[in-house]
Amino acid sequence: MSAVTAPTKGTPAHRRSRARGPLLSKRLRMAGLYLAGAAVFLFSVFPVYWMVATAFKPVSEIFSGTPSLLPGTPTLEHFDRVINGELIPGVSFWRFFANSLTVTLASVLMGAVLSLLAAIAVARFRFRLRTAFIMVLLVIQMVPMEAMIISIFINFRQLQDATGVQMLGNLTGILIVYTAVSLPITIMMLRGFVAAVPKELEEAAAIDGAGNWTIFWRILMPLVAPGLVAASIFAFITAWNEFIVALTFLGRSTDYYTLPLTLSYYFGRYGTEWGSIMAASTLLTIPVMIFFLFVQRRMVSGLTMGAVKG
Repeated sequence: MSAVTAPTKGTPAHRRSRARGPLLSKRLRMAGLYLAGAAVFLFSVFPVYWMVATAFKPVSEIFSGTPSLLPGTPTLEHFDRVINGELIPGVSFWRFFANSLTVTLASVLMGAVLSLLAAIAVARFRFRLRTAFIMVLLVIQMVPMEAMIISIFINFRQLQDATGVQMLGNLTGILIVYTAVSLPITIMMLRGFVAAVPKELEEAAAIDGAGNWTIFWRILMPLVAPGLVAASIFAFITAWNEFIVALTFLGRSTDYYTLPLTLSYYFGRYGTEWGSIMAASTLLTIPVMIFFLFVQRRMVSGLTMGAVKG
């Protein structure tokens, strides 16, 4: 038998053997990245899956010593308890849902309009204290809302006493707070989108005879729409899931309670209704998912797609 010899340097066999090394290393790196991505995905999604699965489990399975990933005997009793039950006499789940939906959509709409106008002013115009205004926005983002809740409540109560406008005990006060809380981040987000729009597009439209409103609606608005959608998602989630401000401002006005406040009623003195909590949390998550699916096409669309002719 003849001995196997190594490929001679410079031959095709030698070049192929040298090419296999980087290719194998690249494949190993890609496999590692895929495994890391799968691990992050499972780590992020598993709590949501466990919430939904627990919502369909009967009480005996929830408190079982051997938990299972899938409900053994799926049931809708927890959803029926949440939807058809009355945590507060005379106030149903759908009243809570309507309150949350009203204040959330109103804050998203108001926040979108105000943040877009402010972002255009910051990105397009030069005025005194412009840099200071941007720095204030950055600083406000670092302060948690819980740290300001007492001062905000006192200010609103004084304003209510001075003007006679009822701002506590209804949705008016929390609507203003939700809108104001989302403005710093949404303004900074939209500022980058507005600054990225070429000024030449607006100048060309002005030369063609377009007015300010036409330039804003036909030129600037379509290009800033992806950023506006992203900012709206942030404002929607912030207002929909908020608990502290709603509890502080609404007090005992149960007719105006929002959905997050209802979760606290399932924590009783003698026990916790985990099935009802998971069912209510699942129902609380569905509108956010629907809103995201509704606007995701605008998020992934190109910023200046079709704006400039080639």
